[in-house]
Amino acid sequence: MTTRGTRSEKVKRIFQQFDGNRDGGLNRDEMAALVVAVNPRVKFSEEQINAILDEVFRTYGEFIDGEKGLTYDGLLRTYDDGAGDVDRDFDALELELNGDNKGSSIEVEASSSSIVDERVIESQKKQRTADWAVSPNHGIVFDDTWKIVDDLEILIKRLKAKQAKDGKYKADNFDAFSDAGWSRELGPSSEISDKRVFWEESGSDYALFVKELGVLRSRADGARSREEAFDGHMAIGRVLYDHQLFKEALVSFKRACELQPVDVRPHFRAGNCLYVLGKYKEAKEEFLLALEAAEAGGNQWGYLLPQIYVNLGIALEGEGMVLSACEYYREAAILCPTHFRALKLLGSALFGVGEYKAAVKALEEAIFMKPDFADAHCDLASALHAMGDDEKAIEVFQKAIDLKPGHVDALYNLGGLYMDLGRFQRASEMYTRVLAVWPNHWRAQLNRAVSLLGAGETEEAKKALKEALKLTNRVELHDAISHLKQIQKKKVKGNGGANGEGVFVIVEPSKFKRLNDKTTLRQDLANALQIRAFQRITRLSRCDVELLKKEMSENDVPVSYSGGGVPEKSIRKPNLEEVLRRLLNFLKPETFQGAVKAINERILSVFDETGQGRVDLGMFYAILAPICSGNPEKRKRVAFDALLWRPVSESGSQIKAADAVTFIKFLRAIYVPSHGVSEMLEVHGEADSSMVSFKEFLVMFDDPDWGFGIMSTLMKLESGDRNRHGHYVCSVCRYPIIGSRFKEIKSHFSLCNQCYSEGKVPPAFKQDEYIFKEYGSEAEAMKDKCTCLPLQSHNDR
Repeated sequence: MTTRGTRSEKVKRIFQQFDGNRDGGLNRDEMAALVVAVNPRVKFSEEQINAILDEVFRTYGEFIDGEKGLTYDGLLRTYDDGAGDVDRDFDALELELNGDNKGSSIEVEASSSSIVDERVIESQKKQRTADWAVSPNHGIVFDDTWKIVDDLEILIKRLKAKQAKDGKYKADNFDAFSDAGWSRELGPSSEISDKRVFWEESGSDYALFVKELGVLRSRADGARSREEAFDGHMAIGRVLYDHQLFKEALVSFKRACELQPVDVRPHFRAGNCLYVLGKYKEAKEEFLLALEAAEAGGNQWGYLLPQIYVNLGIALEGEGMVLSACEYYREAAILCPTHFRALKLLGSALFGVGEYKAAVKALEEAIFMKPDFADAHCDLASALHAMGDDEKAIEVFQKAIDLKPGHVDALYNLGGLYMDLGRFQRASEMYTRVLAVWPNHWRAQLNRAVSLLGAGETEEAKKALKEALKLTNRVELHDAISHLKQIQKKKVKGNGGANGEGVFVIVEPSKFKRLNDKTTLRQDLANALQIRAFQRITRLSRCDVELLKKEMSENDVPVSYSGGGVPEKSIRKPNLEEVLRRLLNFLKPETFQGAVKAINERILSVFDETGQGRVDLGMFYAILAPICSGNPEKRKRVAFDALLWRPVSESGSQIKAADAVTFIKFLRAIYVPSHGVSEMLEVHGEADSSMVSFKEFLVMFDDPDWGFGIMSTLMKLESGDRNRHGHYVCSVCRYPIIGSRFKEIKSHFSLCNQCYSEGKVPPAFKQDEYIFKEYGSEAEAMKDKCTCLPLQSHNDR
């Protein structure tokens, strides 16, 4: 276990440095001097200093000793709560530990009590025990609890020795990966090791440990009072947690919750255990109970609220609920403006939902407070890249790597940035460094192959692809290998792209002709492919449109008068995220997070141009309906019903014509942006008060020029975009053709969906016009081929 040692000594030296009158407290002037000294690069105004001091003296009121000011314990508490970085401040002040204290962090082996019948004096307890145990507010209160802790330490030591001997005890270094940045403890926190311990729980040695642990729990239950039993179970849980025996720690914290249900601490720590064990929903529920208890307890727990908010946000992120998490990170940052971790988490979450400008602002503030925060640099660089500021992004990624040379996220993302810029050699170097830290990172191996291909190193690319194939058997890898063989076979020169794409010519749309009406228009296909890509990212094509009707009937929303004062069923974005979670309950958290990001960027950005953070739910349902699963008639019906569900349209079986027009314009602006953006300028100020029936609505919806006539093309993609066409590859990109095959009837070359929609043709076939026939499947092509042959008579068979 880590002792109080160096950390508390550093805080003591900082305290002594600024306690000028040696009265055992830091008054406002002394605290102001401390704040200025540890932030040498910041020019504080008098108002800013006063605001910071007001916050400190209010939040840590219980540690204020009259006119003397903030006590040493109070300063220690501010650091434990994340209001500052002890090591950074200590170095900034150029202080040194006294010679007498340099050895104070040495771990002293815990002696036993009942097991070998030895008793330990108070000073020994303080030497050998973690910070939390001797904390005046969160530590051990009763002497008998000390005896239980002594015995537990010996049991854990025995288990560790036994498992280490058998080779079962493992500790992996997690330093290479981004830190979750969450608050592990309440009050003085122990310094958790960077190494994650994995205990072998199936052997007889672990079973014996659990049995002996049960005896210690029984001793705690047999205490003279409920308070002492609570103290015992909390201490057992804390020791187990420090040794990363999370399942057993959870049992103790749950028992403590039963003994004192309104105490914040056991709920918080149970939440921590559940989060580490991957039970995010249960962790969230415990953190909510902790939050409820803290808010009910008044000032007693006020200073702990930022930590609870942070961990609640992280638990929500574990469920994929990033918009909701943002709310709690904001609360933490408001309550504790110097909480750099809360700001980093807020910035990362905002980046995760596509709010790049706001993300950059939060991450820059976190880095301003903690310049050596590698994870914050990594996410800031990612946000800058998303905004198109690539040169600045490269600098910031490099800073993250300088701070933590094996930072997998920074290396991988920088590799992606170099790929986007066409700097393939540098990209392959980054992916090689990722693989040095994480050898089984199949995506890095695949991207390394692609970057090597872009750099012209075909043989090395082939080796990397085979390595990726060993790590995962995904179909895209088989396609990539097939593609590589094709370009080698054709000896096609690269066109500056990472995919080995051949030289091509882009033909203007007027030269692309259709053999008949069954061949899809080039522009319609381009728009439909974008919508189909959005369906895939959001998985809305797997969401039955009937679920929207169910949401409308079962979860009514109060009418509000936000925005322009028109009554509407509007909700805040975090509440909308909960609705989406119900609709997409089949998604894993990380996939759901990607879906929310896409919906936020594509739909909510159009809905909420004013930035109020509220969404008209009826209109939102109507916009989703056309791209959910179900037959087209049903989708259109649900869209109409959603508009009918809105309070502004509640009039039986008809909706306002103005609402129908607004819906169509939103639909086009979101899904067919090449045409729809300018149309949205006309949305506001519609004066038409006439009503529209469902039949009239369908005419508006299906209009090919001003409606959503593209839906028929989208349906064709949905039903056939997994069809493969045997040995056929696209004559431009050389990838196997999946979906529709567009055959040029004169030159007989074939294009895939994407190349046809982009107007790409091989340069060898220069024609005044190109006439295409579309085949949805290989069977159609075979049938067409057969009909072109002379018919056989019965006698010929």
